[in-house]
Parts: sequence; C-alpha cells; structure tokens
Amino acid sequence: MLSYTVREWDTLPHGDGEGSIPAHLAGRLVALAKTSSFAGRGGSGVLEDRRHELRARGVVGVIAAQGCSLEILPKIDVMPEAGAERQNAAIRKPLVHMLAVALDLKIDMGRITDLDWQHETLLEILIRIFCDKLTEAVRRGMPRSYLGHEDDLPDLRGTLDVPRQFTRHAANPGCLACRFDELSQDIALNRVMKAAVKHLFRMSRSATNQQRLRELAFVYGEITDVPAPALKWEEVVIDRTNRAWQDLYAMAQLFLRNRYQTTSSGSGQGTALLFEMNALFEEYVGRLVTRALAGTEFRVTVQGGRLCCLTSLEENRAVFQTKPDILIWRAGQVVHVIDTKWKWISARIDDPKLGVSQGDVYQMMAYAHLYKAPKLTLLYPHHVGLGANKGAQAQFRITGQETLVETASVDVANGKDLVARLRDKLLPAIIQESLTLC
Repeated sequence: MLSYTVREWDTLPHGDGEGSIPAHLAGRLVALAKTSSFAGRGGSGVLEDRRHELRARGVVGVIAAQGCSLEILPKIDVMPEAGAERQNAAIRKPLVHMLAVALDLKIDMGRITDLDWQHETLLEILIRIFCDKLTEAVRRGMPRSYLGHEDDLPDLRGTLDVPRQFTRHAANPGCLACRFDELSQDIALNRVMKAAVKHLFRMSRSATNQQRLRELAFVYGEITDVPAPALKWEEVVIDRTNRAWQDLYAMAQLFLRNRYQTTSSGSGQGTALLFEMNALFEEYVGRLVTRALAGTEFRVTVQGGRLCCLTSLEENRAVFQTKPDILIWRAGQVVHVIDTKWKWISARIDDPKLGVSQGDVYQMMAYAHLYKAPKLTLLYPHHVGLGANKGAQAQFRITGQETLVETASVDVANGKDLVARLRDKLLPAIIQESLTLC
C-alpha cells in the first residue's frame, strides 16, 4: 500500500510526476473524504480536489482507501531546519499528546519513546499504543460480571422458573426450568474490545501491529463477536471494579464511534480517522486550563455561558446564543474569557492587527458585553514567527471601557510542563482582575 503525508492547508500533487499520487488513487481518497461529516456542503471540507493537486483543509488524521493511505498532520511549527520526515515525526508527538489530553487518556509519553515516530503514521502509532495498553490489561485479567441465564437442567441451579416449569415441563418433572447468575467474561465491555481489535486489524498496514492484533484476537476468541454497529454501548459500566479499563474504553470509542469522527465507506472501500483541529485545540486548551486552576478558588467551564446576544421583540425570546470556549469564574462572576483559534497570527512588526480577524474582535466584544469579564483572551498556537515570546502577544482596551482584550499564544509543540506554565501565566493575572471586582 502506498502511503502519503501532507500538512493541513498544504497540497499534494496528483498525476504521474515524481512525488505525486496517481490520479486514480487521489480520486479514491477524495471520494472517501466526501463521506465525512467534516466534508461540508461542497464535499471539500477535508480534501479539496484541485485540477492537479489535493489540498488538505483544517482536518487532520488518516484516510485509508484501497491501495493507498493519506496522513494529514496539523500545521505545528517544529524543527524548521530539519527534513520533512523528521518534521513529521516531531509533529506526531504533540498531536498524540493533544489527543491524550482531549480524550482524557493516561498516555505516558516517556514510555513510548521507542515508537517509530518518523516512519509510522498517526493511525499506526495510536494502534500501537492501544495494543500495548490492552496487552498489559488482559495480562492482569479480563473484567468479568454476573450475567443472568435461563436453562433447563436435571438439577436445580439458582431459582425455579415456576411459570415456565409448569407450561413447558409439566409432563417432564425430571427437567427443571432454572434461573441463575453466572460469572462471565462475555460482557459488553469485552465485546467492545474484541470489535476494536478486529476493526484495527482491517485498518492497520503495519506488520508489527497486525501481529499484536492477531495475538489479542486469539485472547478474545471466546467472546461473542458483535459487529461495531450492533454493539450495546449502553450496557458498558465503568466502576471501581474495572476502572483500569477506562482509558481503553475511551480509545475503543475513538476507533469505533463518532468520537471526533470516524468514517467507513462502503464494503471495504476505505476507512478514515479524522479530527477537526479547531475542536481538538479547544478541548485540549480547556482541559489544560482546568488542570492549571484545579485546587484554587477559580472554577472553569468549557463551552458554557450560553447567554444570548439578542431578544426577539415579536416573541420576546432570546436568540443568537453564545458559547465561549472557556470561562473562568470566581465567586459566581466571570473573571476571564478565553476563546481558542487554531490559526496563525502575525507578529506586531508585520501587522498592527496581528492577523486577528474582524469577526473574532466582534465576537470578543459581544462576550465582554454579556459576561462582564474584565479580561478576554484570543488564544492561538505559537509559531517561530512570533519569536521566543510565548504567552501574551498584544493587549488592547475596548474603546470607552476598562475591559482588556489580549492575544496570546500557547506552544503546542512542547506540551511538557504546559500545565505549570499556564498556571504561572493565568493565576497572577486572574487574581489581580478578581480583586478589582471586590
């Protein structure tokens, strides 16, 4: 299978030239991309099919069609002096970290340094992590639960099903209609794990991953085989007896359900695992801010607020609801609004507006009016064009008010100690702001 990698908003030529993807394979990828919910009305929300090239949009992940696969990586500014393969490897690490934080997975990045980040795609890396975690979990023992059974037995087991006994076995008293509970591994959680193993075996192109998945499929041999669409997710219960399986269950949802976005097209035509970067960045930052302020007097809500901008005069009904990405509260009052934007801004020397769009400014003014916060932040990913100054880039004051609006950047390429750095930057500013409200 031919594999290709492209960065979001970059292009991949198709045709017969060197470094190009054959046109018929490009067509298969485009057809599969159009089945995604991210494709939009025109069908080009994932891949834009131009005359001689494919252009990736603001969606990342892996699209695998018959005979080829395409990995789309986020535009993260890393190792500008390195070659393309080393840059791609350096991008995959923070992307996996972002997914781990956004999905609340406990992935120890220090334990997976032996992964072949340079040559494996994002999908194969995620499959490897899943296999490692699942192998470790099954060695400790599969979760089990008591399941109710009904059976006709020569000796009483459990309780007697009286109605069934006297209707079905009235003439055969030697056969007893029994109801009993039996401790079993054939439960909904294990069926989900088996379905994930089978699904990933079809998706993986790595010989190492396929071997690991074969071994796991053997372990799950006695578990009922349930197709992914028929899985009974509502029967899965994560409690204190199986808490160690929570991360694996979340990863299974990532692969099998529409958690972010998984696409399957036709019978064997292709599969895709895709993530919309705006949503991923928002969830990532929201969880980091929540961790940074844990144990303080501040409370964080993500996609909260829900105040409306306007009220209809005809119906006296609030309309145009707002959903700020992150609200930070103290004593019942909003002290800081953070809105994340997955796009690059300019340095002040290049553009006095820093590349901030007019629409984003209007959005922040609406938030300032509705939530009465003394400070609002537009938060972007950091890149080398902004220099070494990570954090606040510029501050503005809303005309006629004391409310501050700032632009800031966060270095997603270096996730280590990011929670501590956010705490150091957020807490002093928030404390000063909250004091003005007292």
